[in-house]
Amino acid sequence: MRGRAGGRLSVAVVGDPDGWHVARLVAALEARGHRGTAVRWTDLAAEIRGGGPGGERFLPTAIADADLVVVRGMPGGGLEEVIFRMDLLGRLEACGTPVVNSPRSLEAAIDKYLSLARMVAAGLPAPRTVVVQDASAAEAAWSSFGGDCIAKPLFGSRGRGIVRIDCPQAVADALAGSPPAGVAYLQEFVPHDGWDVRVLLVGDESFSIRRIAAPGEWRTNISLGGRPEPFAAPADWVDLARAAAGTLGTEVAGVDLLPARDGRVLVLEVNAVPGWRGLEAATGVNVADRVVHHLESR
Repeated sequence: MRGRAGGRLSVAVVGDPDGWHVARLVAALEARGHRGTAVRWTDLAAEIRGGGPGGERFLPTAIADADLVVVRGMPGGGLEEVIFRMDLLGRLEACGTPVVNSPRSLEAAIDKYLSLARMVAAGLPAPRTVVVQDASAAEAAWSSFGGDCIAKPLFGSRGRGIVRIDCPQAVADALAGSPPAGVAYLQEFVPHDGWDVRVLLVGDESFSIRRIAAPGEWRTNISLGGRPEPFAAPADWVDLARAAAGTLGTEVAGVDLLPARDGRVLVLEVNAVPGWRGLEAATGVNVADRVVHHLESR
């Protein structure tokens, strides 16, 4: 992809300007001669006037002038804010500005139910999951799992809000949070050996690490104390990760795979705004630079 000034790209990175990943991407863009500008979610705006082409204008200027927009972080806020921000990205794309990852893939990936349903429909292996909306249905689902399962927020990342439910009171506690959970996303607890695999996909490239859970912890998330280490994922595991990311249409994705003790290799989720700090620490790969390479080739 060529920018308006020859080979120089003007790229808007939407996210927290003070965030580590945003800073790394902007620095990598500038190191390769491009212009990178961080844009806060709350700064996004649009103006619509008249009719026909040219009747829609996007703000701030960094967005309006961008050759390409990179999303780094998911929008917080209430329902109206989130819908508007994703709609604006969709309109940007419809008006000819590429967005990485695309709004449609972001919307699918952030929703654990929708993304898992698409993966299973494509024939990919995933843990048995039940999604319900009231306490009695949650208790029945918990019983169907043999009295031991995992509860996850429908929207969430970095292991936040994930709990193991192994008693009736834990079912009630999972639904009685603050604010109360209106939807219970329950998943089988899969016995494993204390580690899983993150496969990071950047266009045609792939990088992988093994995440080892902290002592006494079954969750492997690095944000929860998991330890990353280099890992050469087997080719069929990488193919599985690519197939999972492909069901959502992501170009840059972190796919979590869990090798179960019973021999299964399961897809846990696809993160369309993946973190890579642990992967860089374990492998030495400059991921932001590889992302910029992908944007150039795109």
